[in-house]
Amino acid sequence: MFGATAWGVIWYPYRIMQEAGVSGVASSFYTYLIAAVLGGMLFARHWRGLKDLPPSAYWLALVAGWTNLSYVLAVIDGEVMRVMLLFYLSPLWTLILAHFWLKEKIGWHGVIVMAVSLTGAFIMLWQPGNSLPIPHNEAEWLALSAGIGFALTNVITRKSTHLSLRVKSMAVWLGVIGMSIVMMPLEHLPFPGPAFFTLTNWLVMGLIALLLMAATFLVQYGITQIQASRAAVIFLFELVVAAIASYYLANEVMTWNEWVGGLLIVASAVYAASQE
Repeated sequence: MFGATAWGVIWYPYRIMQEAGVSGVASSFYTYLIAAVLGGMLFARHWRGLKDLPPSAYWLALVAGWTNLSYVLAVIDGEVMRVMLLFYLSPLWTLILAHFWLKEKIGWHGVIVMAVSLTGAFIMLWQPGNSLPIPHNEAEWLALSAGIGFALTNVITRKSTHLSLRVKSMAVWLGVIGMSIVMMPLEHLPFPGPAFFTLTNWLVMGLIALLLMAATFLVQYGITQIQASRAAVIFLFELVVAAIASYYLANEVMTWNEWVGGLLIVASAVYAASQE
């Protein structure tokens, strides 16, 4: 519940940073750098194992890095609920990836999940005058790619049961830092140095970093204590938090087709979780 709440509101401090003239890439770089430094201090006695990391740890860093960065960029520039719902198409992509990569069969339960989630996406993305129900802007394409990346992260994690919580956490944080560095040349805003930030900016970024760390650890602990299907349904609480927060903090209101499409996407996610 804490992780779902954290991810449901974390977009707001990132928007505060953008209003202060700091792009999403730059704020992601600094917030995840703070998280990685604090995590490195916590895990200091485990550093000697770095040279023995398996290739799956690096693949996890690459995919999770893009997933988290694209998610942050999407919620900064896009409508929060549309971004979240596009992200929550991830059970659909997980089914497809698990079928082709892990050789898991897609039974009729999987077909239902695919049909309902795609129908929801079709209704949500459809607009009068547009022939194709596809994402309408860069933020929505980023959200879609984040959902695919999250599904790929899940599949990699499923194959990498030998990786510890420490390795997974550091892989995600370092992956976002690396991906932010790659994206820096593509940014329109100049990349700010540490001297650019005020004390308030550092406090906001420190708060984001602590939220990221707490969410990572508590979610990982939580999913080891309860059934995966139960955890997946609890994570959907993020949508409730995001809907309330976006309404009161950003004055964003969903249209009827977004409500209908969103309910179908959530229903497919719940059904997919119930079949785990």
